This record gives sequence, structure tokens and C-alpha cells, in this order.
Amino acid sequence: MHTETTFLILLGGNLEITARLRDQIAGARVIAADGGMLHARDLKLDPEMWVGDFDSSPPDLQDRWPHTPRKPFPAEKNLTDGELAVEEALALGARRIILAGALGGERSDHAFFHMVLACALKARGIDVLLTSGSEEGWPLGAGSRTFDLPPASLFSILNFGNVSALDIEGARYRLEDYDLEFGSSRTISNVAEGPVTVTLGSGTALLLARPFDLSGE
Repeated sequence: MHTETTFLILLGGNLEITARLRDQIAGARVIAADGGMLHARDLKLDPEMWVGDFDSSPPDLQDRWPHTPRKPFPAEKNLTDGELAVEEALALGARRIILAGALGGERSDHAFFHMVLACALKARGIDVLLTSGSEEGWPLGAGSRTFDLPPASLFSILNFGNVSALDIEGARYRLEDYDLEFGSSRTISNVAEGPVTVTLGSGTALLLARPFDLSGE
């Protein structure tokens, strides 16, 4: 994917900075969503845009980035700061979006929304990665995709409705042409044996992985 169409959106959730994360975001264009600018400091990045209502950006953080173009919004708005940042990225031609700081943290509602948003973007043909540095998520649609996961690392597949003809290869617990009902826990806590290939006939799901959790050994 061309770097000029890959956008890193810095969100306000937890973010553990690892070599794997740095490789994933290398060369991406950067947009910060409100307090997500804290991660720009830690990653030593200079975002091209800073959006939000700035209620999560303390004055010292705003003083640190005086020249970054800002797009302010009122606190009483219809979209989260993260979704506003995504819309700006799409307007600039994004075809791949990395949502950093999207998982975990104190706001489970935001983390869940980021998963749903990622699936909606996937349905629009946008490639999406959600990450907290220690945990990663990829939305799944019809077709096959291979994920580079370390052997013995844990992953789960969360389905947002009924999923048909699900195949899981390269894992301890493999499935073939399996119809996964909405609400089933059948695909929770699997173990990668190396690269994992997931195929869906139809439906919407998300692969959630813990690449540094090798407790499956």
C-alpha cells in the first residue's frame, strides 16, 4: 500500500510503543485526534492535522505543537474525535487507516466503537488496523487474509452477526467451512502456529490478536 494513502490516526487510548508498532506505522501520514497528540510526542511524529474539541488536550500539550494545523469542533458534536479524524483522512484519500490507541484503556465504549467503525470501513474497501501496541485488531469480510502472528501468540475472532463458511488455518484449533452463529464463543482464545489464514464466506467479524502474549506455548 502506498504510504501517501496510509494514515495513522492517533487516538487517546493506551499505546505501548514497540518495534512491531514502529514497523507498522512507518511512512504513514499522521492525524491526531484531541488527546491522541500525546502519542505523537512519544513516537516523535509531527502530525499534519490535529482535530477535535480539545477537551482532552491540556494547555502544555497545545503549547508544544503551536504550528500544527488544527480543526476544532464544538464539545457538543455528533461524532467522536476519532471518527472526525478518520473522516479527514478519508477526505485526503486514505485507503489504509491505522487506529493507534484504539483498544483497551478506561473507555470500553470507545474501544467497542473503534471495532465497529473498523468493520464499517472494511465494508467500504478501506484496510484497517487497530492497535494498542500490545493488542491488534483487523476487521474481516468475505474472502481470505493471512496475518503474520508469532507462533504461540493468542488470537480470537469476534463476530458481529452470523458468519458463514469460516476457515481458520495455521492455528492450533482449525476450522473448515464452519458457520459461526452470532454470540458463539467457539472462536475465542485460539493459538497461532505461525502465519494465520482466515477465510469468510460471508458475514462481518474482527480478528483480535495479542502478538506478545505467548502463553499458548
